Parts: sequence; structure tokens; C-alpha cells
Amino acid sequence: MTSPAHIPPDPATPDPFAPARLGPLHLRNRLIKCATFEGRTPDALVTEDLIEFHRETAAGGVAISTVAYCAVSPEGRTDRHQIYLRPEAAPGLTQLTAAIHGEGALAAAQIGHAGPVANSISNRAPALAASRIPAPMGMALCKSPDADDIAALRATFRRAARIAVDSGFDALEIHCGHNYLISSFLSPLLNRRHDGYGGSLVNRARLAREVLESVREEVGDGVAVWAKLNMYDGVGAIGAPRRPWHGFNVDEACQVAQLFETDGHLDAIEPTAGSSLLNPMYLFHGEAPRAAFADAFSGPMKWGLKVGGPFFLKRYQYHSGYLLPLARRLREAVDLPIIALGGITDRASMDEVLGEGFDFLAMGRALLREPDLPQRISADPTTQSQCIHCNLCMPTIYTRTECPIREEAAVR
Repeated sequence: MTSPAHIPPDPATPDPFAPARLGPLHLRNRLIKCATFEGRTPDALVTEDLIEFHRETAAGGVAISTVAYCAVSPEGRTDRHQIYLRPEAAPGLTQLTAAIHGEGALAAAQIGHAGPVANSISNRAPALAASRIPAPMGMALCKSPDADDIAALRATFRRAARIAVDSGFDALEIHCGHNYLISSFLSPLLNRRHDGYGGSLVNRARLAREVLESVREEVGDGVAVWAKLNMYDGVGAIGAPRRPWHGFNVDEACQVAQLFETDGHLDAIEPTAGSSLLNPMYLFHGEAPRAAFADAFSGPMKWGLKVGGPFFLKRYQYHSGYLLPLARRLREAVDLPIIALGGITDRASMDEVLGEGFDFLAMGRALLREPDLPQRISADPTTQSQCIHCNLCMPTIYTRTECPIREEAAVR
């Protein structure tokens, strides 16, 4: 990527702050607030705190604010405090989308099932995964869904999508990453099935394709639908020959994306990476706040993180556009619009990414630090993000997601 100094883009490069179209949606610009779990729903329902979080982000200038995480079922949450899409949640969700719309932005809901990342103890329900693998948060083995369970899952995604759209969401992001349920089916490491949902890549991608088909059938063409797709689980070396302990990799991800494109149910793909189950820091890069993560838990999880932190919470050097090497592979593989993610926080990186043929730009941690960053970059292209990639925001998802540095500065 380029240096922080802003270099005028090629005239052919799209302006990140000019109106754009994503599927059926007309966006005021090409910036999307990506899904970052807010931790502001203690009773699994929308709160005024959550509404204000997204209202502030929408007022800051993004085109779409993505609400995360909206589980499709009670057992699909990482813990019982998260929203799951049900009739009781609809009134609050309607207020939330109205607040986002009131600031001139559109609203997206990230919907999915946490699978093996779910806390079965907190949810009081077994976690699900492609196979009976350990679910660390619940300290138990996952349940492996049979054919009837999978059919019910498709119906659950369909029902959740309908509730979201009826609550005013303009777009749906289907979570196919981070070794959540759908991603666990994609992974050859986590999927050890011997039926039509395991083995070959086509079989491992079957659940994802069926879910996307069900969602699109339910919501029609008036809503934008995109998939958050893992390009690499962070398990095993990129480009190395396949080994039994390797996870989903970029070669397979490109093939799955091509299947998605052929199916015709998506308006875009957002490439991501890392595994909430096995290697969470690969998504974020930057510092690995191991002590803060351990302090966010109690009991065995706390001591497990204290002992195993260096192995589980690895450190990856942050640099601008750090996921681009993977995303470029996807850009070459499909013609679908792509929402680029990972270290795109200034005008120089925005122009460079759009100049490479990507279509939209997603921002996460930088908006926790400065919700109005898009407006300020638009007004002054030399503006630099104040996010220092310390990742101290990450452990706050277990209480109330925030940038601790911003909060400290506000208190002073």
C-alpha cells in the first residue's frame, strides 16, 4: 500500500465518497461500517445504547451501518446476551433501522449461526458444528446436525431473514466466516462428515449455498444480500500443500465464491479471514492483548487464556490493507462486487483499493475510535485515523464494545 500521504487517484478510479449502487440499493458513498459485535444487548433485545451506537456511526458518514451479531436462533449466539431474530426483537430492530435511516445511511443485518463458537452453557443449548468437535466456550462437544436438522436450519435462516427485512433492514450479510457454523462446514479440518455435506469441496459448500438460496427466495430482489466469506482460517501455511491439520484456504475460497456467483443469489462478497475458534487475531492484525482477554473471563477460561494466550492469540504485524493479498485472489476469481476489508482507514488506501478493482470499502476498529472518520476524510483527504491497532477494543465485546482509548480521552 502507499504511504500515508495522499496521492491524487487516477481519474478512472471511483471516488469513495461518490454515490454508488450495491444490488438494488443506492448508496451515498462506497463506505460500509463492517459487522463488529456491539455487546450492548444484555437482554438479547435492542437497547437505546445500541441504537445510539449505530446512529452515531451513520451520522459519521458511512453509507451502510451493519448490525452485529443477529443470530438466527437461541443456540446460534456466542452467548445468551446476543440478539436472536424473533418477533419479540422486531420492535427494537425497527427503531434501530429508523435511527440509521434518519442519518441518511442504510442498515444491514449480519445474520448467522455461531456454531462451535457458541457458548452452550450460557445459551443452555448444545452448540452445533459440522462434526462433533470441541466447543471451547461451552467446554463440551458440539452436536453434529443430521439431514432433518439441516433442513430446519435452512428454515431458521429464512425466518430470520424475513424478520430482519420486515424490521427495516436494507441489506443482509450472511456470516460464512470465522469458523462459525457455515464456515465449520467449509473447513476440511472441522468438517469430518461422510454424507452429502462433507468430503469434497462441493459437498462442504452445500450448506452455505442452500442457506443463501433460502434467504434470497425469502427476501426477493429488493434487498441486498452479501456473504462474509473466509479466505483463510489462519490454520496452516498459505499456499502450502494440504495437511490434515490445515483449515479452509484461499484456493478453496475462490472456488466457493465461483459457486456462489454461478448460483446467482448474491449482490457482493466480503472476504475475511481468521477463526474465532482457532486463530482470531489473523482477522485483526496488530497487538494481541492477551492479559485483557484473560481478564474478560473467569474460571477455567480465564486461566486457559493466561496459559495458552501466546498460542491462541498470535500477533500479526499490522499494515495498511493487510487482507488485500487474499482479497486480490478473490477479485481475480469472480466478477461479483467485492467489499474490501482490513486496514483501509485513509484516503490513500481507499483510492488504491478502489483502483485495483474492488467495489466497496469496509471499516471497523477505526470507526470505534472515530465514528465521524469518513466525514473528516471526505473533507480533508490527508486525514489520518487515530486508531493505533492496539486491539484493546476486542476484549470489550464481552461487556460493551468500545475503544478504551476513546473512552479514556472522553473522561479527561
